[in-house]
Amino acid sequence: MSQDWTPASWRSKPVKQMPEYVDQAALHRTERALAGMPPLVFSGEARALQKSLASVANGEAFLLQGGDCAESFLEFSATKIRDTFRVILQMAVVMTYGGALPVVKVGRIAGQFAKPRSSDTETIDGVTLPAYRGDSINAFEFTSEARNPDPERLLKSYHQAASTLNLLRAFAKGGYADLHRVNGWNLDFVSDSPLKDRYEDLAGRIDDALRFMTACGVTSATLPAISQVDFYTSHEALHLSYEQAMTRTDSLTGDWYDTSAHMLWVGARTHQEDHAQIEFIRGIKNPLGLKVSPAMQPDELVRLIDVLNPENTPGRLTLIARMGHEQVETKLSPLVRRIKEEGRSVVWACDPMHGNTYKSQTGYKTRNFEHILSEVRGFFKVHQTEGTHPGGVHFEMTGENVTECVGGAHEIGDEDLSSRYHTACDPRLNANQALELAFLVADELKEARQFKTLKTRPVAAAE
Repeated sequence: MSQDWTPASWRSKPVKQMPEYVDQAALHRTERALAGMPPLVFSGEARALQKSLASVANGEAFLLQGGDCAESFLEFSATKIRDTFRVILQMAVVMTYGGALPVVKVGRIAGQFAKPRSSDTETIDGVTLPAYRGDSINAFEFTSEARNPDPERLLKSYHQAASTLNLLRAFAKGGYADLHRVNGWNLDFVSDSPLKDRYEDLAGRIDDALRFMTACGVTSATLPAISQVDFYTSHEALHLSYEQAMTRTDSLTGDWYDTSAHMLWVGARTHQEDHAQIEFIRGIKNPLGLKVSPAMQPDELVRLIDVLNPENTPGRLTLIARMGHEQVETKLSPLVRRIKEEGRSVVWACDPMHGNTYKSQTGYKTRNFEHILSEVRGFFKVHQTEGTHPGGVHFEMTGENVTECVGGAHEIGDEDLSSRYHTACDPRLNANQALELAFLVADELKEARQFKTLKTRPVAAAE
């Protein structure tokens, strides 16, 4: 990192997707208040995540990153947090078994309160107001008061994130994540799935493996890893006033860490190399993500990697491809090939959501589950062809029984969207669709093992 970086150096760069506050004095008071708050995560945790992501970059692990498109103040509850955490654990168990390798679990949670928008304004019935940009900035209701950016909402975001992290840590380390419990949930899902026969086999084999381990004396009492998991948080580094306020110097290393999350990413709308978001994240030591759209050219991607990971540190940078199901193979292949030729150490992850959004005939923004599955298959095919590691998946989901994406085993149709369409921004997979996706990924990981793009850990020979 060049010596001219500071947590505030982004302010000298062009910036996109930032709200315009009428009361600047109120914003400055909020920034000072946030800067005095305790960190939400700790630098040692971020370093542990980077170490795990280095294993992913080396083909020895797989990244599972998922959660809400945008967290909500109104829907905040312990039940919602638990259900999202639960589905991610369920998915991780299925993928771990299918891939025979560890799964790094990262939630889009405890900080995903701001969203980029395609337009700064929204017009309804001839009335034009600022666009809704997420609960940390303004409210969803279409009124002048609600849509006016309010810096006090940043403080509410901080406190909700703190409460969320407190509960997640309890779930991750307090026994709720026990492998036996998690696969029991999978078996419950299988019994109610239209794809029962296909899924019952894998869930049953996992159950048999757990029984074998118990018979051998390997239990949560003898091996704490069976009942505990490492779970990390992430969000888009979009609202830079908040991110700057949460950036602190690590007392052990002297490095700067953004303590709002373990991992931060930059989206496709804000990844210009001479703009503010790239300027900010290049200087923090957290693991970073970069969304890669179909418009990305190989030379541009290499330049961005030079900025974000100049030392080629494994686990530092995750490239999150969001291409769309129709062009994932044609657009992703030249990028993967070029990065391989350059010898860059990155994690390649598939975001099968953002390139597959459209408006349904009933007027709802939605995604077709088959398109999502198709992009995941295309992602794995590209890496199989190029001889590289398909490092992970990144998707928007909820543990609730919503009807926001059409398709899936329960065959949600356009006419069903209105029944439980709860998202304020983008459509999410529901719990059943998310677990269906996990079984597909497990199949793809199993095939990838056969093509040796995954490096399973060797088993020590018996003496």
